[in-house]
Amino acid sequence: MIRSKVLIVGGGFSGLALAIRLKQVGIDDLLVLERAADVGGTWEANTYPGCTCDVPSHLYSLSFAPNPDWSSTYSPQPEIRDYLRDVADRFGVRRHLRTGVSVERAVWDEEAQRWRVETSDGEYGAEILVSAMGPLTEPNVPEIPGLDDFRGKVMHSARWDHDYDLSGKRVASVGTGASAIQYVPEIAPEVEELVVFQRTPPWVIPHAKRPISDGERALFRRVPLVQRLIRGAVYAARELLVVGFVKRPQLMSALEKLSRMHREQQIDDPRLREAVAPTYTLGCKRLVPSNDWYRALARDNVRLVPSGLQEVRGNAVVGADGVAHEVDAIIFGTGFHVTDIPFAAHVHGRDGERLDAVWRGSPRAYLGTSIPYFPSFFMLLGPNTGLGHSSMVYMIESQVDHVVAAVQAREAAGATAIEIRPEANAAFNREVDERMRGTVWDVGGCASFYLDATGRNATLWPDWTWRFRQKTRRFDPGAYDLQRAPAPLPA
Repeated sequence: MIRSKVLIVGGGFSGLALAIRLKQVGIDDLLVLERAADVGGTWEANTYPGCTCDVPSHLYSLSFAPNPDWSSTYSPQPEIRDYLRDVADRFGVRRHLRTGVSVERAVWDEEAQRWRVETSDGEYGAEILVSAMGPLTEPNVPEIPGLDDFRGKVMHSARWDHDYDLSGKRVASVGTGASAIQYVPEIAPEVEELVVFQRTPPWVIPHAKRPISDGERALFRRVPLVQRLIRGAVYAARELLVVGFVKRPQLMSALEKLSRMHREQQIDDPRLREAVAPTYTLGCKRLVPSNDWYRALARDNVRLVPSGLQEVRGNAVVGADGVAHEVDAIIFGTGFHVTDIPFAAHVHGRDGERLDAVWRGSPRAYLGTSIPYFPSFFMLLGPNTGLGHSSMVYMIESQVDHVVAAVQAREAAGATAIEIRPEANAAFNREVDERMRGTVWDVGGCASFYLDATGRNATLWPDWTWRFRQKTRRFDPGAYDLQRAPAPLPA
């Protein structure tokens, strides 16, 4: 068994941020397990054409590791991946990293007061286990009748096969979320025919993306304060969207007007324009920026099917209209397992309880981080830490501070385990649910991936992000139980 004090599962933004912070406070006995060949997480897994972050570059980076060399105000995937690799090198995380290692099962050993973790690389033992697996890595491929018998190429946007040449092919693209809106305009010019299945039209707004000039990058290198000020300004501007999302959803009408104008300017065909018009309040589903999506749908070789994919018959895809389209390839841009977190089926806490069984289809955690009956276990980017308007990196750094404080509290008390009290967890989640009432996600009239199997929004944080940081910064030792190993039984 390979032992460490802290075992972090996942080498993306959150796993690297926690490893760096632990090292900074003197906790060096740690390991980071990453199933991919290198760090990067979401930005290592998602390599589809046109993959770009929809959060501004200056805000989508670790606060302690700014990057003055972004090429664009919205960074492409290869640059974010390379940034994370550089961060791992600069902050000495490489020696703690084990790549190509998949976690198969994690079990809390009450007697030993440690986690036993079964992996593709053998067994690991850890006093503290942290899930740093982001929600945008496990592809969600819907069950479609006849799909298993399809003789062409099938892939998901998060598992893009770059060896498969789409040139001249007839292609079906399923889904119109953030990934499809980026890859469809990229592949449309090279394919012979593209059939796009749209179950629910998204709200699309103009994209403010532009190249960052050589002069700007030189200024950021010489005067880092300038980039920090821009980061602050971008954060403040993004935070204003909370007013519409959370406080007064009716204010979203201004952005809806902008989106309608954008649609009318780019689509001449009134039937197509009507087919892509959303019928729910803007913000209820993820808002997406694009200057190319509507133009791509208006191309002569692109056909929009305003329904989900219903069936695959031989080499044909069929929508709700019953029309069959012969295709060579099917690409799923159907998102990820977000609320039905796959890792939860592999984590066993006190008395062997499995995490997904404890959650019963509705994930909940204290500060999105700690779960009763799972001692010395923490999650980064857990339930209700997602955002519809700003940078997840801000939330990650907030959670990291909380986890580090919990680890330090355990150390200071000489405890063998630390566990959130059920009453603290329940009180926090009651507050989240109360704040969720009346938000655009509650009253906006849509069904989104934000909702879990019970219909609860288990994904988003329904408040200002600075308020989440306040909660995570003030570590409350009374919310946790500090435990020591049971005394040995008398002979």
